[in-house]
Amino acid sequence: MEPHDAANDHDTGKQIARTRQIWQPRFGRDLTDEDARQIMHNVTGFFGVLTEWGRAEKVSAAAATSASLKEGEVP
Repeated sequence: MEPHDAANDHDTGKQIARTRQIWQPRFGRDLTDEDARQIMHNVTGFFGVLTEWGRAEKVSAAAATSASLKEGEVP
């Protein structure tokens, strides 16, 4: 195994441990590594969707502003 891969494995292990530490009290039961991995995946996906929505809103607002300027309106 290359050192870079070992470092990534160590970081992932630390992330799983931290996820378990944060979420276990909220679940009220022991979480497995797989539970923690799924939680990390779901939270990452959730924030990815929020980011996409934010970008879409900015594009939509920019398009609306551009359309208004073409019609001679002042922003």
